[in-house]
Amino acid sequence: MKPSLRITVIATTLLLICLVTSALALHHLDSMRKRATLDEVLYVPSPKIVKRLSLGYDGLLADIYWTRAVQYFGGKHVVGSRHYELLAPLLEITTGLDPHLTIAYEFGANFLAPHPPNGAGEPERAIELVNYGIRNNSEDWKLYYNLGFIYYMELKDYGKAADAFARGSKVPGAHPFLRVMAAQMAQHAGESQMARMMWTTAYQSSQDPDIRANAVSHLRGLQVDQDVTNLELLVSIFHDRTGRLPSSFAEMQTAGMLPEAPLDPLGHPYKLSSTGDVELSDPDQFPFAQKGIPRGYVPPPPKFLPSDMGGAS
Repeated sequence: MKPSLRITVIATTLLLICLVTSALALHHLDSMRKRATLDEVLYVPSPKIVKRLSLGYDGLLADIYWTRAVQYFGGKHVVGSRHYELLAPLLEITTGLDPHLTIAYEFGANFLAPHPPNGAGEPERAIELVNYGIRNNSEDWKLYYNLGFIYYMELKDYGKAADAFARGSKVPGAHPFLRVMAAQMAQHAGESQMARMMWTTAYQSSQDPDIRANAVSHLRGLQVDQDVTNLELLVSIFHDRTGRLPSSFAEMQTAGMLPEAPLDPLGHPYKLSSTGDVELSDPDQFPFAQKGIPRGYVPPPPKFLPSDMGGAS
């Protein structure tokens, strides 16, 4: 046998052995607890142990664990679960295997930080995750944005949010809004104004359809809150002038208080209740609206449809 052919055969054999060994190791991890379901299995509590067992296939195993994290969160979220015990460990294993899999920080933090049922309600662990991402990907300004986002939205810590935005604004190629948000945060800008700016930035800075759709939904909710606040103020003024509540928005138009019938961001007419409350015609279309929700309204169960969130290593 020629030396070159012998080397090729040996290399191919070793590669096959490594692949088979990796598959067996992965199977062993999945069966560590007998008769356990996927949701109940904490594959290995330490990223370091998994890294040793990966036999050099860190990137491949990171993609597998990232997929499992998405599936785990999606399965819990779709039934409105309030407990996500394995989410943080799965994300820590994923990023421990591949610290440069930035999608795991971006989506992972969004899974961890929000309060249930929209997330795991663990903003502190989300912050730890993103800070680990920043240490390994300091040139990615979106991670600083995510960090500031969590500090502001979940913890209302203006100082740390401003610091995160300011640090991110210094990264080459960073979105110019980061500098503006750092300044506004330092001045404790109005909640609605700040939230609108942040969701606008989220929309503009991503091409991912899920992130953009989520941002649009939040922006519509903010618009509803503003609309309802303004309309109910006009209802109050009408009451002060006439001593009674208006029977409809048409009556307020006749009184010169409205130029036209008010519509929500999707073009549906707002409703005016007999008690003077302004309500949405279809609140299901505005899951993030805080105002305009009819009394007794029961929201539909949350939906989570994970698209292709995998990442190449």
